[in-house]
Amino acid sequence: MLGNNDLPLAERMAARLDGELFALCDMHCPIDVVETPALRLAAILAGRSTRLIAELGTAAWVWNAVDLAPPRLELCVKLSARARPRSAPHTSVREVVLTDADTVGWAEHRVTTPLRTAVDLARSRVTFTAADRDAIRGLARIARFGLAECLAHMDARRNLPDRVRAAQRLRASLQG
Repeated sequence: MLGNNDLPLAERMAARLDGELFALCDMHCPIDVVETPALRLAAILAGRSTRLIAELGTAAWVWNAVDLAPPRLELCVKLSARARPRSAPHTSVREVVLTDADTVGWAEHRVTTPLRTAVDLARSRVTFTAADRDAIRGLARIARFGLAECLAHMDARRNLPDRVRAAQRLRASLQG
């Protein structure tokens, strides 16, 4: 993966026009590199604090459940990290309670698991869209889980806000 520290943007864009590189977030990759979740995660979190974890729509993109990265990055930090990340343009950061089983990591970067991502999308969206429903379906297909696993995941957590709304949204997304 190539960024500003490797090659100036003009050179990367020229190589892209020549068919030697493809764009991935703010980075560029040689065309023979396979676009995996690990590569997407590294591209989205490049140069950011290792405390930041990709979640929600950003995690759905990392897992390849949606085609496009969201225009506003959705990241989180563990509540136990006691981090106070600075706000950045086009980025939202939440503090959340996460267990070690809720995230997966490659190198120094982490992303919420497909199951956790699906439940969080159903729980946290003020307006639940067809795109959110499609992302949940894509995550379920990729990680091979269904409604029962989502409900069990929520039942295993105490004091989980918006549980009823999330269950309704998950049913609508995964049944039918």
